[in-house]
Amino acid sequence: METNSYKTVSANKATVTKNWVVVDATDQILGRMATKVAKLLRGKYKPNFTPNVDCGDNVIIINADKIQLTGAKMTERQYVRYTGFPGGQRFTTPAEIIAKKGSQELVRKVIKGMLPKTRLGNKLINNLYIFAGAEHDKQAQKPQVIDINTLK
Repeated sequence: METNSYKTVSANKATVTKNWVVVDATDQILGRMATKVAKLLRGKYKPNFTPNVDCGDNVIIINADKIQLTGAKMTERQYVRYTGFPGGQRFTTPAEIIAKKGSQELVRKVIKGMLPKTRLGNKLINNLYIFAGAEHDKQAQKPQVIDINTLK
């Protein structure tokens, strides 16, 4: 048997194939959809996944305003941030984020929290495009529509 068949192939910037994918968020539960989108952005569904390389797909999320949160999470869940000053701890709920910045910002915040907290994570979040309605301006890239429920 040839020994070349045993070598692990690591992807790099030149060998990565990035696809464009459309995900419809209509009646999807926010956290469950976000985990699958984070895996798509990271490239974990690809056989040549390499942890330190941006080998994921470009993801377009449409109908972000039709996302669902189960239970009382819309008003009871709290996101915490700190201004850096004494007494500067600030709390916001998903309902407040949607009211101020829209549902796109809530979806982006949740997905960003599931990505690595490194320079790679900062690059990966730039491959995410979120639209509140059913229309998007990325038709020139010829994205594939996928059913997010079929992914594990």
